[in-house]
Amino acid sequence: MTKVQEDRPVLPTRQDEVAAAGSEFIGGPIGRYARLGGHWLNPVRVVVLVALGMFALGMVQKLPCYDWAWFRGAGSQYTHACYSDIPHLFVARGFADGLTPYFDRLPGDMEYLEYPVLTGLFMEVASWLTPGGGSMQHREQMYWMVNAGMLMSCAAVIAVCVARTHRRRPWDALLFALAPAFALTATINWDLLAIALTAAAMLMWSRGRTLLFGVLVGLATAAKLYPVLLLGVLFVLCWRAGRWRAFGTAALGAAASWLVVNLPVMLLARDGWKKFYTFSQERPIDFGSVWLLISQRSGNPLNDANTYATGLTLLLCAGIGLLTLTAPRRPRFAQLAFLVVAAFILANKVYSPQYVLWLIPLAALARPRWRDFLIWQTTEVVYFLGIWFYLAYTTSGDKHQGLPTEGYQLAIAAHLLGTLYLCAVVVRDILMPERDVVRRDGSDDPSGGVLDGAEDVFVLSDAARAPQEAAPSEGQRVIWGKAPVD
Repeated sequence: MTKVQEDRPVLPTRQDEVAAAGSEFIGGPIGRYARLGGHWLNPVRVVVLVALGMFALGMVQKLPCYDWAWFRGAGSQYTHACYSDIPHLFVARGFADGLTPYFDRLPGDMEYLEYPVLTGLFMEVASWLTPGGGSMQHREQMYWMVNAGMLMSCAAVIAVCVARTHRRRPWDALLFALAPAFALTATINWDLLAIALTAAAMLMWSRGRTLLFGVLVGLATAAKLYPVLLLGVLFVLCWRAGRWRAFGTAALGAAASWLVVNLPVMLLARDGWKKFYTFSQERPIDFGSVWLLISQRSGNPLNDANTYATGLTLLLCAGIGLLTLTAPRRPRFAQLAFLVVAAFILANKVYSPQYVLWLIPLAALARPRWRDFLIWQTTEVVYFLGIWFYLAYTTSGDKHQGLPTEGYQLAIAAHLLGTLYLCAVVVRDILMPERDVVRRDGSDDPSGGVLDGAEDVFVLSDAARAPQEAAPSEGQRVIWGKAPVD
């Protein structure tokens, strides 16, 4: 039996042919006798520096908008694919006028800020840090720059957390750091705040700190709705492992931290507080969703889109729960987190380009294979370009400059198929654990915390009761939770 070397990180260039080929740009894969460790530039620091570099490249990509396109007609920011909500909402949501989110009523169609409370606080703090002098254009530019700096800090937190969640696989975080869609969408909106809190929560869970995990999930949910789905993932995993105390601790921590953030606004400015929830409920089908694709192709307005989206989400989540309880080995936490968030995205009424950020850190932990990751990223870049060129087409009048409706529908289809493809390979890894690269060294669930190596107490299939030994893979027999056998 080969001893697992817990102190040495797994090197992707020795396991992943795409990573090995890509390493040729920096001198090729690391040699067998290379001395590892002992240098200040460790894997986590490298990942952070790469992530910050990609974030900076994304800021450069927004330069045409920063200089003029945000302020000189809608079409230019679409043809240059550099749109951002941040400078526009500085004025449209009252930050430029010093209005207090949720408490002060806004002029125009949107009566109150339509973001969760913690994101609203983030936006407000950025407005406090924005210089007050100069023209309105200058103030909008400075507001975007301040937010970019704060969001860059969030990106660094995500990079650190993803790199440290799987102790022996820090280099997998390069999938996040080098993701093209990360660079392109990082400063469109404020999603990186919730993603950073979610990544920190997953790191805490991997270290067995269940209460802190719950507190961070509650804070993340106060910034964006989707992180609450992690509690559903935890529920079915703890059900299979019989770890109800851990789930209860996490759920109570999440509820407490969410209430601490939301309760003051809920009591003092109820109409403003509930705007996010009523807006989400009343919002019609919108860009990027499967429902928009169906509606445009069929000519049916799908007035019951809320019912359809909710029903499909519940159906997909039920399927993931059934998969969890029938899989031959309990799925890894990161695998299920990716599948549940992907299901939420696929069934949602809208798919904004920055929503891809929700999935990138989870994908790096769930399926750390460069080929599959890059296939998916390619489809997301296609969608990123597709939506802006489609908006350019719809706002260009008789010029018809951009992508017509049929082309945009192909971009939506590319996004849907790319996400479904990555979901399919994750499901395959769950059903065939010997194909899971994270478990190849005999690990059970490096991000599983108290679930890592735990015995199952409730399963629904004979396959899950079978001896915990995978089929031969690359000349080895893997017994889960133990080292590979030659």
